[in-house]
Amino acid sequence: MATTNDLKNGMVLRIDGNLWSVTEFQHVKPGKGGAFVRTTLKNVMTGKVVDKTFNAGTKVETANVDRRDMTYLYRDGDDFIFMDAADYEQVPVPAGTVGDQSRFLLENQEVQVSFNDGVPLYIELPASVELEITHTDPGVQGDRSTGGTKPATVSTGAEIQVPLFLETGTKVKVDTRDGRYLGRVSS
Repeated sequence: MATTNDLKNGMVLRIDGNLWSVTEFQHVKPGKGGAFVRTTLKNVMTGKVVDKTFNAGTKVETANVDRRDMTYLYRDGDDFIFMDAADYEQVPVPAGTVGDQSRFLLENQEVQVSFNDGVPLYIELPASVELEITHTDPGVQGDRSTGGTKPATVSTGAEIQVPLFLETGTKVKVDTRDGRYLGRVSS
């Protein structure tokens, strides 16, 4: 148990049987009336975001979330198999838990997997990954000055938008949060 005065970004709370991660919080002391804490919470399982207000000093139940460094090994049916870097234990994580993150997941990639009571909650990829473009149509001649983009398929199968001058076989850096092209990788 903790109080609302102890809240920090990233802290996981158990509210009404669900796990919620604190993404933002603000202590407010109005001119009259009691102080309160305004928070933005994200449901760990569904990703739903809600705003919730607590009276200052209210007790909240914290959840024990264990973050472990793991290596992605391979996909087995509906599960993604990760290996714990500390004890080499292989842990299956359901595809629903991995979610959209699988678009940028490469074999032997280091990730963080968060657990609560031995159940995997979510995975965190590095902020960016280097991927190879496996297919893209050639840019149209004379179209380069507009700074336009075209779709490209990368080695994980995800489709991203890249500048017109890039060709198949080029290595690019991609933001794992929103799939944005960040630049070319020189080999």
